Amino acid sequence: MKAAIWHGKKDVRVEEAALPVISAGKVMIQTAWAGICGSDLHAYHHGMGIPVEHVHPLTGQKAPMTMGHEFSGIVTEVGEGVTGIQPGDRVAIEPLVYCGECEYCKKGHYNQCLSVGFIGLHANGGFAEYVVVEPKMVHKLPENVTLEEGALVEPAAVALHAVRESKLQVGDKVAVFGAGPIGLLTVLAAKAAGASEIVVVDVSQERLEKAKVIGASHIVNAAEVDTVSTILALTDGIDVAYEAAGAQPTFTNALSVTKKGGQVMVIAAFAKPVEIDLFQMMVKETSVAATLAYRHIYPEVIRLIASKQMDVAQVITKKIDLANIVEEGFELLLTDKTQAKILVNTNG
Repeated sequence: MKAAIWHGKKDVRVEEAALPVISAGKVMIQTAWAGICGSDLHAYHHGMGIPVEHVHPLTGQKAPMTMGHEFSGIVTEVGEGVTGIQPGDRVAIEPLVYCGECEYCKKGHYNQCLSVGFIGLHANGGFAEYVVVEPKMVHKLPENVTLEEGALVEPAAVALHAVRESKLQVGDKVAVFGAGPIGLLTVLAAKAAGASEIVVVDVSQERLEKAKVIGASHIVNAAEVDTVSTILALTDGIDVAYEAAGAQPTFTNALSVTKKGGQVMVIAAFAKPVEIDLFQMMVKETSVAATLAYRHIYPEVIRLIASKQMDVAQVITKKIDLANIVEEGFELLLTDKTQAKILVNTNG
């Protein structure tokens, strides 16, 4: 089968790989669509997250590694002992790997597992024609959810988990810093959760226009205007600011536009530590929180997609074939800021 395999920094090759072998208690998936995520870009360019020297403690794998953790597909085979899943089922895959035994897993917070990992970063993933997964990772899609939408369940879960864990109340005003895929999906999640006004900040006018189309009340181009004064003039202050850009200026501005008693919820991964104005936090009694991935949320996300309360298809800007994933995917996303979510056809 064909697979996009990470060999090193900026060294991803689409090449022949052995078909995975199914065993008892496992499920074989013929993949359909897979999304390129910001963490995939970090892995492609910097090797971030992929074990190289030592194998992952739960998966027993290390590089070379097939990438891809946002994907959908069709069940082709189930191993002995698997129930409730049948060949032909259309599914989205929840790619978290966790032990189930540590204190965090026992509390149900499996995204905080002491050995947490992801298919596509710590085990062979969805940028391939076939993949074998555990049954707990398999979530069936209703007939009115397409396989393309199924590939967006994972990033939508990231956004919805952040919104659900935040202090957002119906009628609140929110700001989303960063109009990439996660930022755009956060707009949809905040809208579904009852936000009355949604301000989106980015430096790409094309991405901002996309945010406007999917439900932003106001858009702010940080390259053209002063972000803080503009947002305060529009809203008189923000109840919850979602940081989906991962940069010092956006974090600083997110803190500055929150009301007294407001919150900054960090969704993006930061490449380096940021400075925090603790005096401002104290004066305003602002809270800063962060989320990692998601937990116990896939069924809810799928229901929201099926009902069109989260119309995730709106964030898709390009579809490509697996053979072109490097040039038309990883490399393009670095230079073309009009792109939001690029989907890869893994079995075209």
